[in-house]
Amino acid sequence: QVQLVESGGGLVQAGGSLRLSCAASGRIFSNYAMGWFRQAPGKAREFVAAITWSGGSTYYVDSVKGRFTISRDNAKNTVYLQMNSLKPEDTAVYHCAATERSGSYYYINGWEYDYWGQGTQVTVSS
Repeated sequence: QVQLVESGGGLVQAGGSLRLSCAASGRIFSNYAMGWFRQAPGKAREFVAAITWSGGSTYYVDSVKGRFTISRDNAKNTVYLQMNSLKPEDTAVYHCAATERSGSYYYINGWEYDYWGQGTQVTVSS
C-alpha cells in the first residue's frame, strides 16, 4: 500500500504560480511512476502530467505544456507539480497518483493508477 498526501493548493490570481507537493509513504516510493490529475466541478477527471520512477521522462497534457513542470525527489518521497502562468481554466482539485505498473514508463490514464491522494484545491481568479 502507498499513502499519498497532496499539499500546496490555494487561491491565486491569473498569471500567478503555485507548487503542489505529493508526499508518499508506505512502500518504496522510488519504484513508482507517478502522475497528477485534476477534476473541475461538473467535469471528468483529466490527466495533467506524469513522470517515470527516475524522473528521466515526463509527459504533459497539451493545455499545460510550457507552463507546468512535474518533478520528483525520491530521497524525500515527494513528487511536485510546479504551475506557472496559471489560468482560470486550471481551477480544479488536483490529485496525485501512483501506479504498481513498471516505473520505467509514464502513464496517462486514470485506470492505470492504483493509489490516489485526497486532492488539493487550486483556484485561479481572473
